[in-house]
Amino acid sequence: MLVTTIPQYIQNITNAKLDLTSTDNTTLYTSPSGADFNASVVSSILVSEDSGNADTITVTLTSGSDVFSLFKVKAVAANTTIELLTNDLTLQGGEILKVQAATANRLHVVASIQEFAQNRNTTSGL
Repeated sequence: MLVTTIPQYIQNITNAKLDLTSTDNTTLYTSPSGADFNASVVSSILVSEDSGNADTITVTLTSGSDVFSLFKVKAVAANTTIELLTNDLTLQGGEILKVQAATANRLHVVASIQEFAQNRNTTSGL
């Protein structure tokens, strides 16, 4: 993501990972919200089913008190991995990605994320 009117620097590249051991609505990732922070870009959300049983996943985006459905009861076939995103997903500071499995102990989720800031942090190593 590049906005030419705002200086931006990649501050971190990370993977948010969860083994969905319950059917609770669980936080996968929270976009940092420091004063210097611009946004996070989620380039991939992989969901893997490893129990030999088909299942479903629900993914939501929480922004303040508003909750937006990104994937509602998305099917994941037995012993497969699916990519949920076809384009990058941009999160503003403080927004939260949550995931919920229909059945416990069947799904793993990995999201690949870049975090952007307005000022370059020389200790970030990037």
